[in-house]
Amino acid sequence: MKKAVAILGSPRVKGNAATLLEIAAKNAEKAGYEVSFFNLYDLYIQWCKGCMGCKQTGICVIEDDIVPIRESLLECDLLMISSPTYYANVSAPIKTMFDRLVGAIMDDNNRTIPKPRLSHNQKYLLLTTCNTPFPIDRLGGQSTGCRKNMKEFFHVSGMKCIGKIVFAGT
Repeated sequence: MKKAVAILGSPRVKGNAATLLEIAAKNAEKAGYEVSFFNLYDLYIQWCKGCMGCKQTGICVIEDDIVPIRESLLECDLLMISSPTYYANVSAPIKTMFDRLVGAIMDDNNRTIPKPRLSHNQKYLLLTTCNTPFPIDRLGGQSTGCRKNMKEFFHVSGMKCIGKIVFAGT
């Protein structure tokens, strides 16, 4: 069975970012995916300490709730991630997750150009909400900044983007 991971980076479990992710997850299930769901606000994920221990092995030396996320990410066929836009960026739990997963997604050990650890066969879908109305959200860089930060993280992973959805004017 195909595996999908749904990651929510919003404190509002019934909010717009959660609703977008729920719709995407239901459609993934209809398409034959087994979906694992992670709400980052329910997990204990410590901040990156900058020790660079993950560069060699791809595994962060801190053992907390990042471990099942990392394992699911490495095995998934599809990743769906939803974050509200917080001043042209992702929410703090998403940023913390990105910092902690850098070693899992790219190998930059003794290289001038990082090598992706994930596969182009793995796909990702970016979802974001923004209370700035359209088209100001894009012209002012609000939702654009959030999407850019999520896309950059997955771009270096080797995964393939299948879509970016913005719900502006929330």
